[in-house]
Amino acid sequence: MGVLDEIYKKAKANPRKVAFPEATNEKMMQAAYETGKEGYIIPVLVGNGSEIREAARERGYEESVFEIVDISEEGYKNKLIEKYVALPQTILKEKALNRRMQNPLYYAMVMQAVEEADVTFAGIDNTTGDVLLAGQMIIGLKEGISTVSSIGLCDIPGFEGSEGTLLAVGDSAVCTNPDAKQLADIAISACDTVKALLDWEPRCAMVCYSTLGSGQGELIDKVVQALEIAKEQRPDLAIDGEFQFDAAISPAVAKKKVKRESKVAGRANIVIWPDLNVGNVGVKLIQQFGHADAYGPMLQGFNKVVCDCSRGAPVSEIKGNIVISAVRAAGRS
Repeated sequence: MGVLDEIYKKAKANPRKVAFPEATNEKMMQAAYETGKEGYIIPVLVGNGSEIREAARERGYEESVFEIVDISEEGYKNKLIEKYVALPQTILKEKALNRRMQNPLYYAMVMQAVEEADVTFAGIDNTTGDVLLAGQMIIGLKEGISTVSSIGLCDIPGFEGSEGTLLAVGDSAVCTNPDAKQLADIAISACDTVKALLDWEPRCAMVCYSTLGSGQGELIDKVVQALEIAKEQRPDLAIDGEFQFDAAISPAVAKKKVKRESKVAGRANIVIWPDLNVGNVGVKLIQQFGHADAYGPMLQGFNKVVCDCSRGAPVSEIKGNIVISAVRAAGRS
């Protein structure tokens, strides 16, 4: 059974409520309908109720598959606002929140913040910047984390790693040139994401062009500092480095290069890139030459699961990311 098969199985065993603020978008509605009809999620369509119902009828969808939330319905909106402003450390107060909730993206996230939904899923009609801004304003970041980042999951044919053919990598999509604190945040978030999604015990390698002092320079210094911050902040996690990529994932190479005890060296199931240049190129190399399937990017660092899908993604890929997001949410509850 492949990784997606396992994730789909988990989703069906415990369907979560996924809010779709881009409800009338053709691809988004189709993906929401199919994942709902197949029993993986409970799709909650957020927006203009009459427009949503009309679009569903025109496309031949059974309305009973969806929960439809009309953002103009004052009673439910007022209930959400009351619950939200009562939460600790909320940024927006009643009037400002009311104005923001005219936008379905903010409305869906308020639902999620007060546990009326488990996931907010967007990214076709809204830009990545829109989703990140709304997420930081409404959902907020996890305690101790100040950086939104992403992680991807690579399924690499022929790779014999500590988790078979699977390797989690990040950040390959969001943080351009993270400083040491941001890099530590990325590593910590990646460990939590992988634990929630796959039940792995995270073994996280901070990689660069040096293994334990074999190279020198400010690029390496940043990784070393990030490692120190991450270990201080989360001593419960197995995060180690600095390692070259081969020393992180190959037991034979680690045996030669890492002359001290390490839970991670040669057995890493998570690799943290030093910057987006490395991350983007690294993933492309894995895909092109390793013929890997790469799932994601999955946003991380928020208090709850927020998903920004690719605007050009086909429905099949959107469905996969919806199910992954739902399983991540189930793993956090």
